[in-house]
Amino acid sequence: SAGRFCRPFSARFAKERNSNYANQREVRTLNYKITADSTCDLSPELLEQYGLGLTPLYVQLGEKTYRDGVDIFPDDIYAHVANGGDLATTAAVNLADYVRLFSDLSRKYDFVIHICISSDFSCCYQNAKLAAEEIGGIYVVDSRTLSSGIGHLAIEAAIMAQDETKTGQEIFDYVTSLVDRLNVSFVINSVNYLYKGGRCSGVAAVGANLLKLKPLIEVHSGKMDMAGKYRGNMKDVVKKYILDRLTLPDIKFKRDRIFVTCTCTDYDLPNYAKEIVESLGLFDEVLITIAGSTVTSHCGKDTLGILYIMA
Repeated sequence: SAGRFCRPFSARFAKERNSNYANQREVRTLNYKITADSTCDLSPELLEQYGLGLTPLYVQLGEKTYRDGVDIFPDDIYAHVANGGDLATTAAVNLADYVRLFSDLSRKYDFVIHICISSDFSCCYQNAKLAAEEIGGIYVVDSRTLSSGIGHLAIEAAIMAQDETKTGQEIFDYVTSLVDRLNVSFVINSVNYLYKGGRCSGVAAVGANLLKLKPLIEVHSGKMDMAGKYRGNMKDVVKKYILDRLTLPDIKFKRDRIFVTCTCTDYDLPNYAKEIVESLGLFDEVLITIAGSTVTSHCGKDTLGILYIMA
């Protein structure tokens, strides 16, 4: 009201007012946004719970280009390949996309943490870094991994950012320190997609399918390597795989959560895997996520992995 601005002005009032303004500045909450490439494979519920944003990679299917998780999904890829089509190929988020995203976010937030798929798998990180340098206030993390390994980093960033005293640089440093502690692996049910993608020979593919061999893929330090193989039906393989990964002597985990991430079209196999993990009592949360188009394009249906952070 007008009367408020007509009150007598005094030195004491000015001192109190300035002191109040100073206190407000000291306790001011920094606005932030945590974003990640669509390859983080987090569920819509987890994205909402932690307030995370996604940047879609591009997926080429036939003659058309789509945005991962926006207008193409794994079932589209399965149907296309089953009908005789070529495998989908993926392309990075381009520089212009990142510039638009970061420019928009920088007007709304004090800082942004963006987590990319490994720079060894894609040029997303390089493009995001270039865009961030043009704008400022953007911290880009090279996850050196894929799938819900990226998801772990995004959630850890979101949790730390809830502490109002933390700066963007502190969150970036902490998340970066977790990269080498990620344990990311998958068991592949069928090598058909690896064969179609040129990652194994036709002879090897036929032999693997006849012998029911399931390759074990590990992702570490930005590289994806075959670390072994299992034999048998997928449920038996999944049980042995989980026990092999989680019952090693002297192994220590960050207990907060573990992801069971798969390219399954129903929840039978991931629920079975979740029950096995829960029976070990090693983690506070066992979270099932369905992988998006990137992992699907390379590994095919019924690939399953457990992804966690080492202590």
